[in-house]
Amino acid sequence: MKNKLFLLFLSLSFVCNAQTKDKIDTAKLFQELTDKACSCIDSIPTYNRTKDSITANISSCIDDKVGAYQIAEKFANLDLSNPTGEKKEINVTLNLDKNSKEYQDIYYKMEKYLMDNCSVLKDKVAANNLVNNNSMSSNKEALDYYDLAIEETKKENYKGAIEYYKKAVKVDPNFAFTYDNMGICYRRLEQYDLALESYEKSLKIDPNGLMPLQNIAVVYSYKKEYQKAVKTYEKIAKIEPNNPEVFYGIGQMYALHLNDTEKGLDNMCKAYNLYVEQKSPYRTDAEKLIQMIYADMKKNGKEEKFNEILKANHISSN
Repeated sequence: MKNKLFLLFLSLSFVCNAQTKDKIDTAKLFQELTDKACSCIDSIPTYNRTKDSITANISSCIDDKVGAYQIAEKFANLDLSNPTGEKKEINVTLNLDKNSKEYQDIYYKMEKYLMDNCSVLKDKVAANNLVNNNSMSSNKEALDYYDLAIEETKKENYKGAIEYYKKAVKVDPNFAFTYDNMGICYRRLEQYDLALESYEKSLKIDPNGLMPLQNIAVVYSYKKEYQKAVKTYEKIAKIEPNNPEVFYGIGQMYALHLNDTEKGLDNMCKAYNLYVEQKSPYRTDAEKLIQMIYADMKKNGKEEKFNEILKANHISSN
């Protein structure tokens, strides 16, 4: 059944100052509203939460600001001058249906701005702090070393952080999050083999750990071992078949590194659809890569194939 359009009619009666036309600075208001959405996103907790619940909270932060901007945009186009001083009635129609083009255009505009300007957004979406049996430690000494390592990481002192992580796992060898974070530090130091070694130790403790698997795929891409990266993403798919990061990662490998734009596009379309379904702001990243693939396929006379793949994934070429 098609969703009905819900229209809100606002009938406002007011007396305007004579010979004036009030102006609303929509650009300034847009920035103020998205900055507030960013603050809302910053307050979202991520510890031991699924990605779906986190992205739902992010979407709510943006949703709350869309209606306010719609109202402002409508009034910005109204002539509020009233030289006669008489009561003036103005009717404003707002389409608040979240599936409407009007609503989605503003939502996606805000989402894109936040992806480019709200650094905490990507941190929240990338958070993978779902706790399993051995993710965290119950040993106070190990936890103290872990906390010290986190502080050093925040200061980008990755070597110092690694030393504290090593002390933490010496106290508690089954502290999986320590190996995960140690691997990230090694990766940032471009010590990729040591990063892989850390992630593998984490997987021995928790074979289904998504954080180490996702990071192993990233490390393989840095090492230019793209087929190994694809294989790792395929392992993640067996654990989380609807994880859009799987299709995004595979799409990247094929489109940008393995010279197979068709397979890359098909996977990127699947990622895009899942991002949209899950209201993930990473939709914009998938969209950018699809546009890049289009430019490449068009240059090579494959525009028809591009449209065919989009159609198979129920995506409009517009």
